[in-house]
Amino acid sequence: MSKLSKRPAITLPSVKEDRAITTAAKADPDALPLTPKQLQAMVPLRALRGRPKSESPKQLVSVRYSAEVLAYFKSTGEGWQSRMDSVLRNYVARHSRRA
Repeated sequence: MSKLSKRPAITLPSVKEDRAITTAAKADPDALPLTPKQLQAMVPLRALRGRPKSESPKQLVSVRYSAEVLAYFKSTGEGWQSRMDSVLRNYVARHSRRA
């Protein structure tokens, strides 16, 4: 198997060719270059994807609960994990005040 890359080599335009390309682009009303203000307003696509970052992210842990506790919270329907988190937060808030 050949160790040479199968990708074609990239050849950059010369300074003269670059000027000609830039001049042609500026002359085309449908392909005007972006203004500095437009460039500054641009955001990487990566930053726009997915859910926004939480200010207080939750941590992934593995915990074992009794079958009765899980059955109860699951029987309350969708969002049972958030309700379980809320109950635990209330518990922590009540018990941390005593200390």
